Amino acid sequence: MKLTISKQIFEKFPKLNVGIVIAKGIDNKSKSKEIDHLLKEVEDYINLNFIPEDITKHEMISPWRTAYSEFGAKPSKYHSSVEAMMRRILKGNSVPNINKLVDLYNYLSLKHIVPMGADDLDKISGNITLTMAEGTEKFTPLGENSIESPEKGEVVYKDDARVLCRRWNWRDCDETKITENTKNAVLYVEGIPPVTKKKLVEVCKDLIDLIKTFCSGEAKYYILNKEKDSAEF
Repeated sequence: MKLTISKQIFEKFPKLNVGIVIAKGIDNKSKSKEIDHLLKEVEDYINLNFIPEDITKHEMISPWRTAYSEFGAKPSKYHSSVEAMMRRILKGNSVPNINKLVDLYNYLSLKHIVPMGADDLDKISGNITLTMAEGTEKFTPLGENSIESPEKGEVVYKDDARVLCRRWNWRDCDETKITENTKNAVLYVEGIPPVTKKKLVEVCKDLIDLIKTFCSGEAKYYILNKEKDSAEF
């Protein structure tokens, strides 16, 4: 399987770095009070250090709002995944517990304030591409059974059969979601300036350590950018 970032993406976002973590042979079934505690800790930190009015100006959030604008998504309507979680917390709501792997990457996403996501590798059709949508692709939103298409020019992850995530990291598809039965997964860690390649390496290593601690299995990472736009695994 191959994951590629298209030239279109780098023409618009030349300093983009994306960390790819491949986790295989994981146990995602059991529950973990330790993970629950980690999520609670990071939620408390956000409540203590942020107010809703200031989120849009934060150095880690503002660049994503600009990026969304650049591919035609209104940042006042569509939020990056990490901004959406922070807003949820600051409204007094907890991040829901889904399963170990999802809870772990949500924790790290909030800790480092970088968008993260994942797909079940065994449900992927063909190869994965981060690219600009043609507008004819098919997408089933998480938790729904309706089918829609992305806007032309929208940043999407897609495989050979469907869109995996709309508006870069805004909404996942239902078919490839991580479940308790997931054994093999691809995880995405996304960085635009001020996030550097070095920072992404740090986050990917943190993620791998947590996966091995709580989910067992094996994991490795790749960093994709303008100089290295694809990885095979």
